Amino acid sequence: MPVNRRMRLVAYLKTGPTANHGGGWRHPAARLDDIFTPERYEETARMLEAARFDAAFFADTLGVPDIHKGGFETYLGLGGQITYLEPLTVLPFMMRVTRHLGLGTTLSTSFYPPYILARLLGSMDVLSGGRMCWNIVTSATDFEARNFGSERLPPKEERYDMADEVLEACLALWHGWDADAMVMNKETGQFVDASKVRYADYQGKYVSTKGPLGVPRSPQDHPVFMQAGSSPRGREFAARWAELIFSTPAFKDASQDYYTDIKTRMVAKGRDPESCAILPSLAVVVGETESIAQEKLEYLHSLLNPDLQQASISNTVGIDLSKPLPDDDTSGARGIQGSLDRVVLKAKREGISLAEAAKKPRSVMVGTPESIADQMEDWFVNRACDGFVVWPTTSPGMFEDFCRMVVPVLQKRGLVQKEYGGGTLRENLGR
Repeated sequence: MPVNRRMRLVAYLKTGPTANHGGGWRHPAARLDDIFTPERYEETARMLEAARFDAAFFADTLGVPDIHKGGFETYLGLGGQITYLEPLTVLPFMMRVTRHLGLGTTLSTSFYPPYILARLLGSMDVLSGGRMCWNIVTSATDFEARNFGSERLPPKEERYDMADEVLEACLALWHGWDADAMVMNKETGQFVDASKVRYADYQGKYVSTKGPLGVPRSPQDHPVFMQAGSSPRGREFAARWAELIFSTPAFKDASQDYYTDIKTRMVAKGRDPESCAILPSLAVVVGETESIAQEKLEYLHSLLNPDLQQASISNTVGIDLSKPLPDDDTSGARGIQGSLDRVVLKAKREGISLAEAAKKPRSVMVGTPESIADQMEDWFVNRACDGFVVWPTTSPGMFEDFCRMVVPVLQKRGLVQKEYGGGTLRENLGR
């Protein structure tokens, strides 16, 4: 393993009690009394920074999913993962109690104009001292489009073409300020050197913006770009822009194939393949022994309603899996490609239907701290990943177990950092 290569850890968060395991909120270790309080998010941020996570970001969807059985009753009623609070209202609380942890949110290029994106993210990046991360999505489901006045999303290719322009426009706005444009000289009376501020003057097919932006340049130039492209067009977008990639493969070999493909695409675009970290999703169940860990897993899974799990997949992939799907035909899917690929592969390998696979809980790593570290190291060393996006089965219990029991093992092996290496998120990532 190269000396300068280390495993990146990014936490997946929701402003609610449920992440990807629909039974997690029912667990005795899951807190429900604090989900609408600042203290919950402050405590989580402190814990992740103490464990030297690189960053934490909020996954987000702009609406309440209503694809499964034609409504939101199953998903909402049984506790599916929902963004109850706008993440940008929560992040400042986390920012105030940390100094190094990267902080990110999900914002859609399909619904937010470049000037608003650049202003929001640029402001947060300045206030955090250069620790912001933008999880870039084009949105994937039509129920989101209906909240913004459209019946359907544009085709995937068009959404990514638009996203390319949105990022170009945001960069033109952010780069409209030189790093030393702020003078603030009381004696001379000069506050800003206006010669170091420029119009963006961006004009594309889908978006345009004049500028200049009213936010000065941040210490890290602009927020770190995170992305989760899985379709061919999404992978091209990720290969061009992403510094962190969030992937969701169910199996190690599938992750290795994805890893190789993205890195190859990056080289073709003239980028250093090491300038982007590919991070599969990971949840753990930790026990003092293997048998105790298995018992914990079985109990956790017993809390999950299979109908809710199927609803979760229906809403993610854009197909109502409660209805018969002849020959598992997914041609009508209008959702997240990575999630669809994961469930299709799971169905194929287990010899079950897509609807049956969708009722099964997400895969987790289970075992003792040492055996979980072994599995993570295996993926990392064998180039299935550059680290992991860690999502909680229960909040805050799973993060507490992972930070207290697994991270020290990884640190002892020299796989993850014991101290932060830079002042900004990008510097800490070695960029």
